[in-house]
Amino acid sequence: MDWRKTGDWIRKHGRRPVALTIYYAVLWLLTWADAHLLFRFPSLAHAVVFAGALPVCYYWARYWKPRSLRLYRAVLSVSFLPLWQLCITLPLIFSWWDLSESITKLGTAISFLIGLGWTVWAVDLQTKRSKPPTDGRSWNPFHLVAWYFGKKNRKLRQSLLTFFVYSCAFMLVFTVLTQMTGCSIYEAPIGGGEEKQLKQVVKIQKVIRKKYVINPYSSILFNPPPIDDVKLQLLEETKHLYKIGQGQGTGAGFSAGTNRGKVRFIRLKYGGGDWEQDMDRGSDLNLLTEYGVRLGQKVSDRPEPMEIRRLKSFPARKSPPMVYMTGQESIQVSDAEIKILRAYLLDKHGMLFADNGGSSGWEGQFVGMMRRALPRVEPISVYLDHPIHRIPYTLPKLPYVAKHGRSDALGWVVDGRLVAYYHPGDIGDAWADGHAGIEHEIRESCYQLGVNIIFYAHAEYNKWLEATKDD
Repeated sequence: MDWRKTGDWIRKHGRRPVALTIYYAVLWLLTWADAHLLFRFPSLAHAVVFAGALPVCYYWARYWKPRSLRLYRAVLSVSFLPLWQLCITLPLIFSWWDLSESITKLGTAISFLIGLGWTVWAVDLQTKRSKPPTDGRSWNPFHLVAWYFGKKNRKLRQSLLTFFVYSCAFMLVFTVLTQMTGCSIYEAPIGGGEEKQLKQVVKIQKVIRKKYVINPYSSILFNPPPIDDVKLQLLEETKHLYKIGQGQGTGAGFSAGTNRGKVRFIRLKYGGGDWEQDMDRGSDLNLLTEYGVRLGQKVSDRPEPMEIRRLKSFPARKSPPMVYMTGQESIQVSDAEIKILRAYLLDKHGMLFADNGGSSGWEGQFVGMMRRALPRVEPISVYLDHPIHRIPYTLPKLPYVAKHGRSDALGWVVDGRLVAYYHPGDIGDAWADGHAGIEHEIRESCYQLGVNIIFYAHAEYNKWLEATKDD
């Protein structure tokens, strides 16, 4: 790409470059808010908008380079922000969540250094321009004779003060931005149906082989099949005998849903562990796709990693019916996040689905977190006769890839509803690309359990919406 020709085109056709830049800046801010707060548009759309900043930044960098070196460097510094966001977004298109997370952390450090450089430059410039007081005593930090700098190493102490104040300001802004939750909504697909089992139908197909007429004097020798050979072939297939959903409505879905609603898969991010396990191998998206194909409901085209604090941004009747978490290391959740999680499970009628990703110690971590969130609720074993194990699929046993401790599922029940479900056997591996070499029978059972859990959470949430719609 010839950037010089691009700059000439912008200069020739952009009659009002300042206004166009402002328009684009507003678009960029809206896209940034959507990417970090709303998660509504695809990552590709975010990448296109962020990439659109490159020619704008190039135009202003080229414009100011021969006119002002200071403004030229300022443009380069500001240009880092859209470039950073582009680098964060591009890996998400290919589900490279670990790479995106690493770029986010690296970009934060670079942003800190860029801001620090400009702060040091501004303080040094102001120090040179400021005239110290005649009485030799000052409170002004731009005066090296300020009394709190002492009599020795005044410049060093001024630099340390600058670094301290800037670091505090940066952390304050960073905290405010990361604590922003925006206004999010979750809507299920509209429809209806019955909470029925998907029945397995055995179909008998009669296959009659062709009859051969053999010339006994032929020079070609072969072993002909029996003339009247009949083979019975058993084919097992799943029939959608019922419209799978909940409530009265047209099409498979939920009566309290909307036309634009979709079933989404939200994975919780938490500190201290590998919350993103198997996500870069497509486990979440594969399960979501299977759910849509098997039940005929509209589903999202991507999974959504989300901080626990983001659950606070969802209104009570527009919250996710289910969120998912997994890992095999420690779980570090703050008291504020525990409070948000408790409100999500109880007040917003949500459900937490947890899968042990490969450690016997992770069960203790999760149970400890749930004890903080629901101190008055004791976990119980979820037996195979529970609806979550029978609808839409009847599970003859609890499927798992590898047991990590117990062999049964744990549940936390409030008012007859499962608000949390813990699985001990790393079923996320079965959903991932390649399926970790797992046998087809186990893989299929793991998909069926995942479909059951998603459906249970949405059906229970829909019942609650219908029961409280007049309140």
